[in-house]
Amino acid sequence: MPYKKVLQAENVIIGTKQTVRALKSGHVLEVLLASDAEPRIIHPIIQVAEEVNVPITMVDSMRELGKACGIDVGATAAAILI
Repeated sequence: MPYKKVLQAENVIIGTKQTVRALKSGHVLEVLLASDAEPRIIHPIIQVAEEVNVPITMVDSMRELGKACGIDVGATAAAILI
């Protein structure tokens, strides 16, 4: 399950702005996006990830992604760093 990837990763970035920034800098191995997030919010992340050929994994829930990242609120995006 994708949530295990986040739990096992040593370096994870949480949030849309941070994920886009990391993608542009070339430090991202994989992006996880919550499927229940607003499309207008995740679209820029998808666009940049596709431009730099980074795989995107969709997960079911913002709440579960946030929990896997160790925060008490939902997370729209998380990036596993190289």
